[in-house]
Amino acid sequence: MVSSVLCRCVASPPPDAAAATSSSASSPASVDPCGGAVCGGPDHRLRLWSLFQTLDVNRDGGLCVNDLAVGLGRLGLHRTEGELQKIVQAGDKDLDGQLDFEEFVHYLQDHEKKLRLVFKSLDKKNDGRIDAQEIMQSLRDLGVKISEQQAEKILKRIRTGHFWGPVTYMDKNGTMTIDWNEWRDYHLLHPVENIPEIILYWKHSTIFDVGENLTVPDEFTVEERQTGMWWRHLVAGGGAGAVSRTCTAPLDRLKVLMQVHASRSNNMCIVGGFTQMIREGGAKSLWRGNGINVLKIAPESAIKFMAYEQSVCSLFQIKRLVGSDQETLRIHERLVAGSLAGAIAQSSIYPMEVLKTRMALRKTGQYSGMLDCARKILAREGMAAFYKGYVPNMLGIIPYAGIDLAVYETLKNAWLQRYAVNSADPGVFVLLACGTMSSTCGQLASYPLALVRTRMQAQASIEGAPEVTMSSLFRQILRTEGAFGLYRGLAPNFMKVIPAVSISYVVYENLKITLGVQSR
Repeated sequence: MVSSVLCRCVASPPPDAAAATSSSASSPASVDPCGGAVCGGPDHRLRLWSLFQTLDVNRDGGLCVNDLAVGLGRLGLHRTEGELQKIVQAGDKDLDGQLDFEEFVHYLQDHEKKLRLVFKSLDKKNDGRIDAQEIMQSLRDLGVKISEQQAEKILKRIRTGHFWGPVTYMDKNGTMTIDWNEWRDYHLLHPVENIPEIILYWKHSTIFDVGENLTVPDEFTVEERQTGMWWRHLVAGGGAGAVSRTCTAPLDRLKVLMQVHASRSNNMCIVGGFTQMIREGGAKSLWRGNGINVLKIAPESAIKFMAYEQSVCSLFQIKRLVGSDQETLRIHERLVAGSLAGAIAQSSIYPMEVLKTRMALRKTGQYSGMLDCARKILAREGMAAFYKGYVPNMLGIIPYAGIDLAVYETLKNAWLQRYAVNSADPGVFVLLACGTMSSTCGQLASYPLALVRTRMQAQASIEGAPEVTMSSLFRQILRTEGAFGLYRGLAPNFMKVIPAVSISYVVYENLKITLGVQSR
């Protein structure tokens, strides 16, 4: 293993290593840059040179992918070509396709800092060792459930690439625990930090936008927070949402029309609804209400993220007060924090939701724009009109966010258990399928509340419509239309899910590149 090379504290360095060290002794680079962090001995740089020489198979002074494959194989460490490419890309500062000695040293230093963060996050007891229970707890916090036997197997032979793949032993002394040295020796020349990798690859609410921003916010890794990548993810997600909503706006407007106007006596179908909209206002009318729907993305996402972060901090403070030192949130705790953040964000921008509904329902010439619409509503109905439907909207957050999160985490867990061999990266199609299914289930559960909300928001736009409460409107719909009446407009709503998820994903990935976000 790597330790056999790194920790030869009493062994004499090879002549060429000694020469290389003495020749650079006068420069700052010859001083141990990390205080012997890898091994702890005084000859840290000589040991790194010894490891470098072992890996430099063709003796050209640089480590390419082929050198690493052969050299690590001789040390009993087998990595895939993709993993070796990650190592070279991470350390190759001069972009020559290989690592020279200085680049190799800096890569190990940076990588060990990340490994320490991961080790600390797994070491729940803070005793410097990881046992099976801590492995189970850490994965359970991320929604991945494993048995104690599986956890022991992970300890015994955490596999190449990820927790579930074939085979180098990490627990070298057979104690069924892993100390820092064992963890470091195994992972030092491995490009993946396993726990954060799951968070990194399985982002959900940031990427997918189906027009309803009620999902629980995504987690961000420690590295993403420290490097400031989190805000770039949010900006990319906001841009993707804007494009996605604009592309699916005709279906969204049709859904609103069917929610408000469709009934047994007015059985509006999809083709008939589009025909009616185009006949009344032309093709441009298909996008009525889209402007305000796009504008509310930025304030809603920003407020929701800040509220979620504050909720998470409060939960951690409460957990510390009751004696818990857990550093990650369980699924139900994420749901509580996410629902609270969603309620705060929705309360802040709810008048924009009412404006969006009124603009989508307006007739040609009724309003000259968003500001004119807001002025007329305020003058005729007062400030209270901007909060009509507020109660069913708040009640809809819990079933939507809860079921969306539960379904997504269940699908993620099933995929990781069965298919995560060399990486936690699910690929485009698995991610899209999981996002589509979880969003669809969440919308299906909360749709009756969304329909009642929309009808209450639209009350003043329907001439002669009486003032109704949420409960009386539910009773009226069930009495006159039956349970089916609570799902008016569901067809166009579901029709937009797949294109909305697909478009937002593609735009998100392209915006990430533009904003300089590191590839997942």
